[in-house]
Amino acid sequence: MSVERIRLETLRHKVMTAEQAASFIQNGMVVGSSGFTKAGDSKVVLPAFAERAKKEDIKITLMTGASLGHDTDGKLAEAGALSKRMPFQVDRTLRNKINAGEVLFIDQHLSESAELLHNENLPPVDIAIIEVAYIDRDGSIVPTTSVGNSVTFAGLAKQVILEINTAVPEEVYGIHDIYQAENYPHRNVIPIVAPWNKIGRKTIPLDPAKVIGIVFTDITDSPADIAAPDQKTSSIARHILQFFENEVKLGHLTDRLLPIQAGIGKVANAVLMGFKDSNFYDLTMFSEVLQDSTFDLIDSGKLSFASASSITVSEDCYHRVFDNLQRYRDKFVLRPQNISNTPGLIRRLGVIAINTAIEFDIYGNVNSTHISGTKIMNGIGGSGDFARNAYLSIFVTQAASKDNAISHVLPMVSHVDHTEHDVDILVTDIGLADLRGLAPRERAQQIIDNCVHPDYREELQSYFDRACIRGGHTPHLLEEAFSWHLRLGQTGSMKK
Repeated sequence: MSVERIRLETLRHKVMTAEQAASFIQNGMVVGSSGFTKAGDSKVVLPAFAERAKKEDIKITLMTGASLGHDTDGKLAEAGALSKRMPFQVDRTLRNKINAGEVLFIDQHLSESAELLHNENLPPVDIAIIEVAYIDRDGSIVPTTSVGNSVTFAGLAKQVILEINTAVPEEVYGIHDIYQAENYPHRNVIPIVAPWNKIGRKTIPLDPAKVIGIVFTDITDSPADIAAPDQKTSSIARHILQFFENEVKLGHLTDRLLPIQAGIGKVANAVLMGFKDSNFYDLTMFSEVLQDSTFDLIDSGKLSFASASSITVSEDCYHRVFDNLQRYRDKFVLRPQNISNTPGLIRRLGVIAINTAIEFDIYGNVNSTHISGTKIMNGIGGSGDFARNAYLSIFVTQAASKDNAISHVLPMVSHVDHTEHDVDILVTDIGLADLRGLAPRERAQQIIDNCVHPDYREELQSYFDRACIRGGHTPHLLEEAFSWHLRLGQTGSMKK
């Protein structure tokens, strides 16, 4: 135990075990926890609460930045400890509980959770659990590998439990830019005009009187699952890079492009890694999550600066960054997610947004959250924040999967997260459809010609042609629009 990490000595008597800290949580409470895409999350208090919930009938509403690591969501769900969860998750066990109706889930734009709390449109947070590197002399706290919603939780929670993670070096001080916009109607302009601008303080302000417990841990973040690019993801990356090259030739972009946002996963990593062997240089990111590919691009000299809300990387990359923090600290910054995902900043900076779809339809509507319209996968995350406001809104997916039994380009999506009005470019491993400036009938033909798997192109063309005969601005055959989903449910394949 390193009590030196509690620099405000009047708080040192608050040190306790995870079990003692978890005992403060009562049935029906709203708990806000740090954590954003497995980074900077509660490593011991929430798991201790899950163990307690196995023996007691106790449930909470849990708010975080995004997903948690170390199977914590699954442990809580399995123990019956959750009544409601927001705003994002990726855990299989929790997902099954949500889809069974046993846990309520609010799928929220990641920029909105803090706003709703500040506007008092959500129940107040009873207890916040926040992972920190240390507590400063003024009682303020230094976050670890994410900021997420921790600034809001620290400010608004009635009580606070701190997890001091000694596995995180104290030298992380200075990699965070902590800024909280004013409440309405007195909100001012957020003065960020470039990804590298720092406008806030280095620590999160916290009233020491609210601290009810301090727990020490030495557990690192769950490592990211980094899959090597495969043929499909490499094809998607190639199509996007060729598109960027053409935009430069047309004079729409320069070789520096504009700030890039990329969702998490192997497609995003493949796209970003594609920049290593390209002619693009002096790139920047204004995103949510920094992945392995971010630091690979920094090492290659292609990426000059990256702004996000968390670092979610493999174990090897984690050690590369935090064992050599002095080398990287002037190359990135971590911000609260209601800043990293602020619509106005995304629009001002001209961000190029690249996000993943589960499916899209012939008119460009995108489903990024639900299987067959009903079962949640993960959540919308920050894709909506960026898609609506980006200079370029790009969505990617494979054209077909499961031995081509499932087409990811359909007559009509079974759930809409991003409407056709927010989508500029659609990409599959087959090709790329540029939808800018196209009417619905033009968009449909562009998508059919460029994105659909060959096994489904003829049937989708037939659907569109017959819908056009019937007429309409956005022609559809409602009696057939979901027939592909129905066929999949009945036969296990969308093919006739």
